[in-house]
Amino acid sequence: MNVNITSDECAWSRFEIQILGRTIKGLRGFGFKKEVDKEHLFAAGDEAIDIVSGNKKGSGNIKVLGFEADAMNKAARAGGYEDITDVPHELIVITCAYKKRAIDPISTYTASGVAFTECGTDLEQNAKFREITLPYLAMNVKLP
Repeated sequence: MNVNITSDECAWSRFEIQILGRTIKGLRGFGFKKEVDKEHLFAAGDEAIDIVSGNKKGSGNIKVLGFEADAMNKAARAGGYEDITDVPHELIVITCAYKKRAIDPISTYTASGVAFTECGTDLEQNAKFREITLPYLAMNVKLP
């Protein structure tokens, strides 16, 4: 196995995430997850005879600086919604594009049909910035 410990695995300097057509500059982290409900199928005997699949679902989160969360809520209010959690999922697509190395092709994560499930803030004494995690459910998640 060839392991290159000098690789630019996260390529953080080349990430760009867009929500509602706006590039998020205050991005601190993100997660995209695709799940498939699977379980063992049992019949005669005491061992599984197969693994069967069921429903699929997508979820994740973005971690942003406070000014970005404020801007997202402001945009939601301008659209007639109370905050980002009230924006209909049909209107939100999250696209995250990155290059592992500057010469590599762009890889893209996409979550469509996104509904944010929480918004708020936590502040601590001596904090230098606000970091806010916004979890979401998605109708579809596509991984690179």
